[in-house]
Formats: sequence, C-alpha cells, structure tokens
Amino acid sequence: MNFDDLFSPVNKIKGVGPIISKKLLDKGITNKIDLFLNLPTGAIDRRFCPKLDQLEVGKVSTIFVTPIKYNIPRFRNLPNKVTCKDEYGQIDIIFFNSRENYIKQILPLNNEVIISGKVNVYKNKFQITNPEYIQSVEKENDIKKIMAKYSSVTGISAKTIQKIYNEEIKKLSEIDEWHDKDFIKKLNWPTWYESIFRLHNPENLSDIDKESKFYKRLAYDEIFSNFLIFSEIKKRIKKLQKKPKTINNIILTNIKKKLSFQLTQGQEKVLDEIFNDLSSVKKMLRVLQGDVGSGKTVVAMLAAATVVKSGYQVAFLCPTDLLAKQHYKLFKTILADENINISLLSGKTKLSEQQKVRSQIESSNIDIAIGTHSLFQEKTIFNNLGLIVIDEQHKFGVQQRINLSLKGNINTDVLLMTATPIPRTLILTTYGEMDISTIKEKPFRNTNISTLSKSLDKIDEIMKFVENKLYEGDQIYWVCPLIEDSEKLTKLSSAVTRFNFLKKKLKYNIGLIHGSLSNEEKDLEMKKFVDGKTKLIVSTTVIEVGIDNPNANTIIIENSERFGLSQLHQLRGRVGRGTKDGSCLLLYASNIGENGRKRIQILKSSMDGFYISEEDLKLRGFGDIIGYKQSGEKDFLIADPAYHNDLFELAKHQIETEQTKEIEIEKRYSKLLKIFKKDKILNIIDTG
Repeated sequence: MNFDDLFSPVNKIKGVGPIISKKLLDKGITNKIDLFLNLPTGAIDRRFCPKLDQLEVGKVSTIFVTPIKYNIPRFRNLPNKVTCKDEYGQIDIIFFNSRENYIKQILPLNNEVIISGKVNVYKNKFQITNPEYIQSVEKENDIKKIMAKYSSVTGISAKTIQKIYNEEIKKLSEIDEWHDKDFIKKLNWPTWYESIFRLHNPENLSDIDKESKFYKRLAYDEIFSNFLIFSEIKKRIKKLQKKPKTINNIILTNIKKKLSFQLTQGQEKVLDEIFNDLSSVKKMLRVLQGDVGSGKTVVAMLAAATVVKSGYQVAFLCPTDLLAKQHYKLFKTILADENINISLLSGKTKLSEQQKVRSQIESSNIDIAIGTHSLFQEKTIFNNLGLIVIDEQHKFGVQQRINLSLKGNINTDVLLMTATPIPRTLILTTYGEMDISTIKEKPFRNTNISTLSKSLDKIDEIMKFVENKLYEGDQIYWVCPLIEDSEKLTKLSSAVTRFNFLKKKLKYNIGLIHGSLSNEEKDLEMKKFVDGKTKLIVSTTVIEVGIDNPNANTIIIENSERFGLSQLHQLRGRVGRGTKDGSCLLLYASNIGENGRKRIQILKSSMDGFYISEEDLKLRGFGDIIGYKQSGEKDFLIADPAYHNDLFELAKHQIETEQTKEIEIEKRYSKLLKIFKKDKILNIIDTG
C-alpha cells in the first residue's frame, strides 16, 4: 500500500459493501487513513489458558478441549449445545442462530480444538456462548493472544470490524519519514508505520496505552501538524496590511463616564491591547477570556464604539436570543447619546423586521448589529464590516464562525470572548494563531458566594433551606440536568418532575424554563422571574450564560455530579450579582462516584475560574472542557492534553526551531498535513 492508497474511499476496501460503507461514513470514516486513525479503545487478552478446573467466571479464556457430544434441538429458536472436555472437567459451548452442519464442521467429535471466549455459568455448569475463536490445534498461532478492540459501529458486528482491520493493516507499508531522524532517535520513537501497525496489532496491553511510545508518536504528529498550521496562519496574516482604525479618546472618555463603575486595571490593560490591534496595520485575531462577572461585555462595547467612530460596522454574535437581547439593552442604554445606530437581529425577530434590519445593515444605516445565528446567514450582508465579536465563542461550531468571518474582508478585525477561562494547554492547542487577553478582576462583584453540598436523600432539609431563602425575599434558580424522564438515567430528576414536586410543596409562584420551550416561552418565563413575579425558577442549563437577575441570590444545582466543573462555575456565577451575598447548593445522588465528589470539593474550595478550568481539564479531558462536544468540534482524534501536555510543549519548541530554518512547510510536511487533513486549511488560507 503506497501513500496515495491511504486516501482510497472505504468502499474500495475488500469486504466493505454499500451497507457497511454507509455505516462507516456515518462514523466519520471516509477512507483508509480514517480507518487507521480510528484507534482501538481497548484490547481483549486471550493469554489466559486454564484447564477446565481453573476456569474463572466472566474472564476471557482460551481452552484446549475435545468435543464429545452434540445437543441439537429440533426447534430452531433454541440454542445448539456442544459438550467438550479435557482431562480435568467439562464445559458446554453454546451457539445461537447457528446451523447444525456448521457446528459439526468447526467442532468435530473427538478432535482437539482451541476455543476462546468469555466463561459464564448456567445451571451450575461452565459454558462459553458464541465463542469468538475456534481453531484446530495445528493453527494455534492464528489466534491473536492480544486483540485490539474498537468502538462499536451501529449495524456492524465486532467480528466484521476486526476482520476489516486485520485485512487492511497487513497491506500497510513504510512511508518516508517527515521528522529529522536524529529527533526520532533521540526520543526513542518508532516510525509512523510501526506505530500504526502496533496499535492495531498490540503485542502487550501497554502498547495501546496513551503513554506508550506508539501512541505518543502519533499524538505528537497530530499536535505538530496543528502547530504547523497555526504557524502558517500567523506568518500569512503578518503579510496582510489592513487600514488602521482611529482611536477617539474623547468619545471613549464620554462613554466611560456613563458607566456606574470605574473600569478595573485588568479591563484598561485589555482595552489597550485591543486598541493597539485596531490601530495597527495588522489584522486583529484576539481571544478575550475572563471569569464570570469580570466585565468582558463592557470592554467589547467600548471596542465596538471605537470601530464605529472609525467609519466601520460591527457584528456582535451571541449564542442565545436572551443574551443578545440583554446585550442590545445594555448597548442602547450606554451608547444612547453617541449617534450610534444599534439593531437586534435574531431568529425571534419578526420576518418583516428581519428584512428591514438586513436592508439597513447592507446600506450601512446600522452601525452595530447584535444577534444570534441570523447574523451569519447568507442573506445578511454587511457593507463595511470592521469588527466581529463572538461572545461565548465555544457555543458555535467552526463552520458557523467561518461563515461570519466571511462577511468581512481584510479590514475586519476579530475578537472572540469566553467566560470559561482557557487552560494553558488549550491555549496552545485551540488558539495557537491568536493573541490572548485576560481579565481576572471582577468589578461588578463586591459580594461573596458560599458553596454548599447536600445529598438528595436529605430533601426535607433542602426544602427547609429553600423556604427560609424565599421567606427572606430571595429568588432561586433550581437547575436540573435533564428536561424529561430518561430510561437510561432514571435516578436523575427531570426539570418537569422537579417543577411538579416543588409546586406541591411551596406556596410561592414557580416557573419552568428549558431547551424545549419556544423562544417566546423562554423569554416570557425569564421576564416573569426578572420582574419578581416568579420567586423560584426550575431550569436546565439555558440559564448558564449571561442571564442577569440581581435579586436571584440562590442557585440549587441538582445532580451536580453530572455537570463539568467549568459549567458548575458558570452556573454559580448567576447569583450574588446584586447587593446581597449569594448561595450555591450542590445536590448529589447518594451513589455519587469518586470523580463527582472531587468536582464538588474543588468547587467548594475555590472561586477562581482559571484554577477550576485547569482541574476540569484533568478530570474530564479535552473536548468537553468548554463545550466542544456541544458544538460538534473536536480538534484532536488522538492527542489528549490531559495526558500529553509534554508533547504540546515539545511541538511548540520544535515549531520555533523550524521557523529559524528556511523550510518549505508544504513540501517537507505535505504527507503529515494530508494525513491529519490540514492541507485543506492551507488551501483555504491561500485563497484568502
């Protein structure tokens, strides 16, 4: 198999017909390289070869036995049974949906055979049901002692998947090395071919471990390919020359005077960084990260006003209608006397109003457009877009962010914002081509939040706590992880079930808000809560981002062990936003696991979002830390920052070394970039 063969479509693989091909495509396996990079999730160890008096229930065993009796029922729906023996005992081999002739062919009486499968017991007798391997003694070497195990593909048996991998891996051959041989030798790493081959054909259980040299070699290649792209993006962006924007300090001073607070040093520092970018001839690509309540929105608003006064339009993208509406209200209030036209464009906006707003955007009559996904739809056309701000950017998929970026041109600066502090490793992996600004102070919060935890078994004590808080005039968020009862997670409370329970127990008005409600219903329920008509609101995590009710000083999070740390910290940030201290009560199931306990303890011990996000990364791994699974993004197939932090640092150092050499990246690393599909990104960069 040569290099180009790696990119042959899966329907060219022997044994893969239209049905299996479609199943593999649904899993994201489009060609042979996708197949090879879909690494095993574990391994089956067949090295345990006991005599029949040493069998262990539940353990995969490889036994040498002789068939002595067939039991083939006349009724087809009953299983077939073959009794086998060795010198120490007997065992039944059970077959479902197998024909008599086939069974007699593979298990001839009085001929010793090798059988491998999981041992169980039925009516006090050992048995193996549908064994995975049956071989004659002469073919003992054909049985893999350690066999790679893959994640299931709906509609394809594990045996079929195994057969496909076995056939294809045999055809694989060495390809030219892209790294310096001295570099590979120094690290004692195998070649790319050796790594792929050994991971799919492990000789030891440790071969498929994330810390094995075979796994680490592939993980490094993936990380390095990512960093190569970041390096190229930065290099090419440096060559671009945009028109610098003018910073009008008089207007900025006027706007700051309208604020009910003074900007913190952190906010002023970040504003300086953003203004330096805006007034430069270099295009701004910046991430603004700040903990809950650190004042990122005000910073973005000042940047937006500056860009408008420099003659450009601004697009401000929000993940929800509620948050867009909240930002719109804030901008309209503070920028009221600045002759800046601000408009709201979301899915909730009436169709006639949407058409009117789009027409005004296209004719430059709107300076700042605040909205949701409607902003990046094809029919929304900006005349002179100077700045794109994406709030809670991890809530949007890559394609959505690209679509909005395409609304601009060389003069369009980009600012991403996140309230989930980004761990250092994630900065390296996800934002390698961007500059990072950080706000750590919290200007709006002079209050404290106490974090408590309680088992759901103590619901009577919890209800007393709730009644006391409501009696004191507090409003309460009660957050549930699910919106309806689930067969798989029956012990979790749904928002609907909890709402009905609380309604019976409390004399106060209670609201219910969750993802299945229409936008109008959500807005109405939230308005009732903010206006004080509803005293307690049962909710799913739709209140996680940006919702502001200064009188809501208590949040109760049910089944808190089911949430990630960063998400819990975000939810906790909804309270204590007024003049009173806040309370966060974490409820957990009585059968809570070790990880769940750790999460609760970390949250109780710290209010530092940066520390919490680092701990979240350790506990949950990459991918889910700031919502990547939600948005459908996953930057890495193989590498995992939780395990491979050293490889990220090594790749960063190696890229810096490579940059000092005169190397044509596309030529030297073309194969590596193609393997991890980064060559397509280079093509996009080349087309602007």
